[in-house]
Amino acid sequence: MSHKPRILRVGVVQQACTSTRDDNLKASEAGIRAAVAGGAQLVLLQELHTSLYFCQHEATELFDLAEAIPGPSTAFLGALAKELDVVIVGSLFERRAPGLYHNTAVVLERDGTLAGKYRKMHIPDDPGYYEKFYFTPGDLGFTPIETSVGKLGVLVCWDQWYPEGARLMALAGADLLLYPTAIGWNPEDTEDERARQRDAWVTIQRAHAVANGLPVVVANRVGFEPDPMGQWPGSQFWGHSFIAGPQGEFIAKADEVADVLIADVDLQRSENVRRWWPFLRDRRVDAYGDLTKRFRD
Repeated sequence: MSHKPRILRVGVVQQACTSTRDDNLKASEAGIRAAVAGGAQLVLLQELHTSLYFCQHEATELFDLAEAIPGPSTAFLGALAKELDVVIVGSLFERRAPGLYHNTAVVLERDGTLAGKYRKMHIPDDPGYYEKFYFTPGDLGFTPIETSVGKLGVLVCWDQWYPEGARLMALAGADLLLYPTAIGWNPEDTEDERARQRDAWVTIQRAHAVANGLPVVVANRVGFEPDPMGQWPGSQFWGHSFIAGPQGEFIAKADEVADVLIADVDLQRSENVRRWWPFLRDRRVDAYGDLTKRFRD
C-alpha cells in the first residue's frame, strides 16, 4: 500500500560571492525571497555564503571574518525566516572562542529562532582548500535538526564524500540530506578532468540518496575566485546545485551561473522506496565493526 504524498517545496540559492559581506547577504536575501515567492518552505544556502572562499591560503587575519552563533548572521537570517515564514539553512564561519573556530551550518526556524546547528565533521587540507588551518573538526556528531518541515540531516561540503555521515544521519531519522558546498576546479584543469570531478561529485551525493532512501539537496557556489597570494590559479566554482529524490533521480538542477532552484520533494516517497529496497533491513550490523578502524592491515 502506498501512502499519500507529503510534499515539501524546497529552494536552493546558488550565488557568486564578493569580498563585501553586505553584498553577499543581499544576494542571499534576494535568492531566499525568490524561492519563497515560488512557494519554498525550506531554503538552502551554499557553504560560507557571507564571504569569498577564504581558505585558498592561510592568514591569521582572516579569522576576523568569523562570528558568534547566535550573532549577526543568525539575526539577519532569523529575521528573514520570520518575515517570510520559511526555514532557512545557512553556513557560517563560527567563532566559538578565541583560537577556536568551526565551519558551521545553522538552521533558522519559521519563527526566526535558531533551531540548531551542525559543525562540519570532515575538514579537508588540499591545495586551494586549506581548511584545517581555520576549522576545528565538528563535535556535535551526525544529528538531524528538528524543524517544522521535518528532520534535516545537514552536512557540509567535504562531508558529502563520506557515506558514513549520510548513513548516520539516516539512522538518526533524517527526512532529507542537505549539503551546503563550495567546490570548484583549478582553471588549469582540462575539460575531461573537469567533467570527471563534477560527475564524481554529483554521483556520490546521488548515491547517498539511493543508499539511504532519502532526498538530497545540494547548494554550491559559482564564479571565479582568484588566490590572493598567487600560490595557485584560484578556484572556478562549478555550481551544478541540485535536488534529487530518494532513488537518486534528479528533480531540479542548475548550471554554472547564479540561480535559484525550486522543486517539490515528496517526503513520503522515502517510505515507499525503503519498502521496495529495504537496505536498512538487510544491513549486517554484526559484521561492520572494522568500519571504525582507520585501515584493515
